[in-house]
Amino acid sequence: MASSTHRLRRASAAAAILLSAAVACAPSDGSAAVAVPSPDAEVAGYCTALHKELPAKVMDDVARRGASPDSPYTAAWGDPAIVLRCGIERPAEVMDPKNDGVEVNGVGWVVDDRGDDGLRFLSRYREAYVELLVPASYHADASILVDFAKPVEKSIPKTVDD
Repeated sequence: MASSTHRLRRASAAAAILLSAAVACAPSDGSAAVAVPSPDAEVAGYCTALHKELPAKVMDDVARRGASPDSPYTAAWGDPAIVLRCGIERPAEVMDPKNDGVEVNGVGWVVDDRGDDGLRFLSRYREAYVELLVPASYHADASILVDFAKPVEKSIPKTVDD
């Protein structure tokens, strides 16, 4: 019995350390923590152009907020954050013909339903890859892509293939 109590204390201590590390890494200014891609110069130009075209609100009333660190390759809306990252490496999912895809206003997307984690959308047939992460709490579907189709269409040229 003492052995299991000791293991429980060690597990609790480890969990407390992980939790404090996560809190320490969270931005203190209320912005959403986002991993920033490192695109090459050409893709970076497309992503910077996209950043300027992104909407102030999505889904009618979810307002744009800061992303941390601040970058022209990332953007966020709402709390919990809907996160957009531009200039990611080509995702394997866009090459898999078994993955569901949709086209919204001229922009192709792969749809990755992540269950309790929400939806992940990946742009297809563009010179830069865009990832959009939508938490499950928004109960969103592919209609959210309407808010992003025009900016992507305007900023990132089409390519022949993935």
